[in-house]
Amino acid sequence: MKGESLKVIQMLPEFHEGGVERHVLWLSGALAKQGHEVMVVSKGGKLERFLDETVKVWHLPVHAKNPFTALWCALLVARRARKEGWQIIHAHSRVPFWIAWWASSLSGVSWVATLHATFRHSRALVPLKKACACIAVSQTVKDHLAPYLPDKAFVIYNGLLPTDVRWQGSLRDDPFKFLFVGRLSPKKGLQVALKALADVEGRWLLDVVGDGPMRAELEDLVEKLGLSHKVKFWGFREDADEWIARCSCLLFPSLEEGMGMTLMRAIQMGVPVLASNLPPVRELCLNPKALLEPGDEGSWRKGIEDILRERKALQLFDRDKIGTVDDMARDVASVYQLCIKETGKGKQKNADCS
Repeated sequence: MKGESLKVIQMLPEFHEGGVERHVLWLSGALAKQGHEVMVVSKGGKLERFLDETVKVWHLPVHAKNPFTALWCALLVARRARKEGWQIIHAHSRVPFWIAWWASSLSGVSWVATLHATFRHSRALVPLKKACACIAVSQTVKDHLAPYLPDKAFVIYNGLLPTDVRWQGSLRDDPFKFLFVGRLSPKKGLQVALKALADVEGRWLLDVVGDGPMRAELEDLVEKLGLSHKVKFWGFREDADEWIARCSCLLFPSLEEGMGMTLMRAIQMGVPVLASNLPPVRELCLNPKALLEPGDEGSWRKGIEDILRERKALQLFDRDKIGTVDDMARDVASVYQLCIKETGKGKQKNADCS
């Protein structure tokens, strides 16, 4: 089985900018380059144009939280999986978990789930027990969701594409250039950092790279706080690495995370980071006491003022824990192979009993 080419369906709700979407983009490309056949099923989105040219794309409403729509999608996926010989259905979010489970039940094709966040415990996670295997992006995520997981549950950290870009900024920059990169949603905590910055004096700027449902609200907040001359929103940018390389310090104020890919990229590039004290962040951290309390404006204000005053950053993170996309893809493919082997045993057992 080792080294054998596999046929794998990757399923996620949409393909716009975000950590899950980047993960699927990079995983699909790495699997394709390693000789596997990949098809991405989603509603669609702007990141599709960056997929490897060999990766197939199929648009279905797998984002819709309507059980009838989900069942219809499952029927279509099951039919195509059987007809074309797809061997694995890999789901990356809660609605796709249900669709993959139903499609697997209808087709006999094994399904795998990747858990990208510490989801709230609920019936929405019921399908996970029925998965052949689950992959968590951090030990924190695996521990949090343990009651819902099957026997085969693994931790595989997100891998990153290699980059020659290294930190080009300076803690002596004047003005000091803070940077936030990420989806503009409540759990990313940018609202906390903005409120903390409102009382911070000195020459500093904040660039916000990313987009999302909270953008208009955050722009209004910046205006109300009187920060319009210091904070600029740039929207989605394809050159996020260049922004990270040029900043003085990355802000990572998340309120919850599975394993932040922006944080990992900054660590890989050697960029100073102010980050929230979250369990998955501590998995990468050499000095957890220097992390800032998530949601606590006072903690963030002090951390920001300290770095502006002292102009030095502690060596917080372990760069050796940041793996490559190729390593991640090989580890994920090993899980696929394990599931295919299990499925084959089941079929053989049924044949022996008939």
